[in-house]
Amino acid sequence: MSETAAGKDKPLIDNKVIPVMREAIVTVQMLLLKMLRQSIHDRYVDRSEPAHTQLAGAVINNLFGTRPADAAVAAFGAANRELVERELRELAATCAPLRPLLTDALRMQTICDNQEGIHSIPSLLMARALGILQEDQELPLPSTFMFQVRRLAAEHGLIEPMAAAPPAE
Repeated sequence: MSETAAGKDKPLIDNKVIPVMREAIVTVQMLLLKMLRQSIHDRYVDRSEPAHTQLAGAVINNLFGTRPADAAVAAFGAANRELVERELRELAATCAPLRPLLTDALRMQTICDNQEGIHSIPSLLMARALGILQEDQELPLPSTFMFQVRRLAAEHGLIEPMAAAPPAE
């Protein structure tokens, strides 16, 4: 077997890292949900709180190419397709501070999906078309990405901040 053929079989990411990476990606989605839900709440005061959450969830599911876990979100997204698409088009401006992290999360998701035989390039292409994907941004190492996600999630109160390790005695 040639060296290049052997290299094709070797995964880009250790399979033990993929579940941890997916957890970081879901955490980015939670950060986006929090930010987007507040924005929607401020702009659609005539809608109920469940509609705010369902709209935010439908937008995130569309962006990341995931199926809604909640049937109400799926029904809302189907019934309000134009509204979901409008929110997607406005997402780059609505959630501008998260664009670098969204770029990394979408790229990491594509890498993880690729390792599992899933084709998710359309999510990246859609993010590019929506002006969310920052193509000139370098792809971070998985550990750097996970650290950034954890730090921002702690800042937003989604998780407990990491405590510094005690000094060695």
